[in-house]
Amino acid sequence: MSSPSLSNYSIYIRLDEQTVHNYFNQHDPAPLYKRQLDHEFEQYINNYLLTSKRDAVIKYQVVCMDYADKRFVSPVMQAIRNHFELKKNLKEEEFRKFKKRTFRLLAASLFIVLSFQGIFPYVAEWLDERMSGALHNVLDVFSWVILWKPIDRLIFYWNPFKKDIHLLHRLSTAEVTVLEKTKIIGKDKQKAS
Repeated sequence: MSSPSLSNYSIYIRLDEQTVHNYFNQHDPAPLYKRQLDHEFEQYINNYLLTSKRDAVIKYQVVCMDYADKRFVSPVMQAIRNHFELKKNLKEEEFRKFKKRTFRLLAASLFIVLSFQGIFPYVAEWLDERMSGALHNVLDVFSWVILWKPIDRLIFYWNPFKKDIHLLHRLSTAEVTVLEKTKIIGKDKQKAS
């Protein structure tokens, strides 16, 4: 049996004095390491990783145009990590609220179903056998209908939350590789751009 190959995703970030501010919100006056990411840059990352698998390795490849541009690597990466860590915390809180709402809905649905099932024998005493059977069938269908949504949400809707949380965690902890423009990369011995 062959082992599954891990796919690598490299997010390329070009840093120099002219382009470093393009990755951030232009209206944010905070220091570089605390600034908000630009929406287009965040979309670039999200679109690039849209088809990534859960076991894929994510790396940031920072291309510095000059040796002096390496001073931007730490603050830019700190801002990116902080951004995705904050988004992960927000997604975890949203997931907690989702679970809480869904379990409350399930508890309320079970209470309603059990109440009707408990009341049914007393009501069935006053009805003839045919009406009692019909009412019992209606009650069974009602029970399935009222329990369907909470069970469906518990089984199927939690997976996108977990996938997003895992992706955001990987983005906030991804490895960083710093490349210089003059450094030779790849088999073709091309310069980084």
